[in-house]
Amino acid sequence: MRNALMLKVPEHALTIRQGEHALTLYQWNTHRAKHYFCKHCGIYVFHRKRAAPDHFGVNVFCLEGFDPASVSVRATEGASMTIEDPAARPEWPGPRQM
Repeated sequence: MRNALMLKVPEHALTIRQGEHALTLYQWNTHRAKHYFCKHCGIYVFHRKRAAPDHFGVNVFCLEGFDPASVSVRATEGASMTIEDPAARPEWPGPRQM
C-alpha cells in the first residue's frame, strides 16, 4: 500500500464507508487540491484533483481485491506542474493564474 498509483474517479463514484476519522488533510501551494493520508501510517489514500475538481485520484493500492495491472498507466510530471506557473504547458488541464 505504500506505493501510489492514482486512478481518476468522478466524485459521485467515491464513497468512504468507514475510517474517515483516520484521514488527515494535506494542502500546499494554492490549496485547491486536497490530499488525504492515513494519520496513523501515512499511506496516501486519495486526493481531490486540482485540475479536475469534480474528480478524485484514488490510490489503487489501497483498494482490496483491485488488480493494478488491470489499468493503463500514464506518467505525470508533478515536480513543476503548478497552476501558478505562467510557463505551464497547454496540455496541463485546469485554470491558470497570471
